[in-house]
Amino acid sequence: EWEWFAKKTLGAQWVESTDSISANIAEGVGRYSKKDKVKFFYYSKGSLIESQNWFSKAKTRELLTEEEINYIGENLAELPRELNYLIKNTNEKLKY
Repeated sequence: EWEWFAKKTLGAQWVESTDSISANIAEGVGRYSKKDKVKFFYYSKGSLIESQNWFSKAKTRELLTEEEINYIGENLAELPRELNYLIKNTNEKLKY
């Protein structure tokens, strides 16, 4: 429903950063060493922060409904804790 300019400038970047969260987790899970796994989980955190930034811009530019803001905001708020747990658990449970 967004205008072309919003889709092109904000929307495309937001989709890429959000997709990158799970892609980096998947790549980390597929790595052999603990160090490699954790590195990709940290990349995922960076993508999450970027996605939160695009979410903030979308809200400021009034591109989202109140319902969308609540739903997306709640889900984005949970992810840092989940990623921190994944990193901590990987560091503690894996030997190498």
